[in-house]
Amino acid sequence: MASIQQSHFELFHLPTQFALDASALETAYRTVQAQVHPDKFAAAGDAQKRIAMQWAARANEAYSTLRDPLKRAAYLLSLRGVDVGAENNTAMEPAFLMQQMEWRERVEDAAGARNVGELVSLLDELRDEERGRLAKLGALVDSGADQAAAEAVRQLMFIERVVAEVGTQIERLEH
Repeated sequence: MASIQQSHFELFHLPTQFALDASALETAYRTVQAQVHPDKFAAAGDAQKRIAMQWAARANEAYSTLRDPLKRAAYLLSLRGVDVGAENNTAMEPAFLMQQMEWRERVEDAAGARNVGELVSLLDELRDEERGRLAKLGALVDSGADQAAAEAVRQLMFIERVVAEVGTQIERLEH
């Protein structure tokens, strides 16, 4: 292994880009894990065991980040020095803000009416929206449109939160 400081892409010998070959990522992850798995160092000294644990944790973190398109996009932006700022930057285009409010109202109304069918319909709509936006996000990231990509990441993070909320409401109503 080279340096624990190398990027996630370098760790797995993958191109530093949004578009990613999932099977190549999986193969690279398994290769790295086979080299650093703590069980392989069971008879080693404490220092070597600690290093193996650090590398295994590093590989797990890198894999988790790269296999999730939204995390991958945010990570790529961070490598370029762009902070997505999801925690403190809530500025979004007005049309998206209106769409957010509509989704939230639909969740509240459907949950209040105990309308699982409406929640499922909304969930399908949100997932379609998410798929379309992820495709656009990839193009933004790979073209270097970093600020637009950062806003797209924030919007997708919001959509993920609404998807989770809808899922929670469906589960609550079905049990």
